[in-house]
Amino acid sequence: MLEDLASVMFDEEALKEKCRGLGQQIAKDYEGKDLLVVGILKGSVMFFADLTRNIGIPLHIDFMVASSYGNGTETSGKVNIKKDLSVDIKGRHVLLVEDIIDSGITMSQLKVELAKREPASLKLCALLSKPSRRKVDVDIDYCGYEVPDEFLVGYGLDYAENYRNLPVIGVLKREIYS
Repeated sequence: MLEDLASVMFDEEALKEKCRGLGQQIAKDYEGKDLLVVGILKGSVMFFADLTRNIGIPLHIDFMVASSYGNGTETSGKVNIKKDLSVDIKGRHVLLVEDIIDSGITMSQLKVELAKREPASLKLCALLSKPSRRKVDVDIDYCGYEVPDEFLVGYGLDYAENYRNLPVIGVLKREIYS
């Protein structure tokens, strides 16, 4: 089934190793700090779960839902926040976890909004970065992989809410979304 949909870019083992390495670095950097890890849903769910299991220090979690894509393959340019944080972040160390930074629009707007809430620090961890598509510069403090301008699915990434459950990240065949 997978070969009919996409060609594999990152297999399960590569994703597991990347989460382990990022988790170890984050644990080292936040040792002794009040860490709140915020998953940006829905896309980050698989990465978020695997990453947080690899951060070997006490932490708290929360989630936000924000998107600028809807059901398309291109950003609309307008960020829609559907679910906000359920905790106060003032004075806390906040790490945002995102599946992919593409245009940068969603994350740059979220970072501006959250900075107004006076966290002790605000950093970003993204599994994937697609710098060729940037419309807004975004600093990624912890980045898994830089990827080319391809439409990726799996491991939380979707096309019109499909394919999130694939255990790998693959390049979606153009005929599926054209």
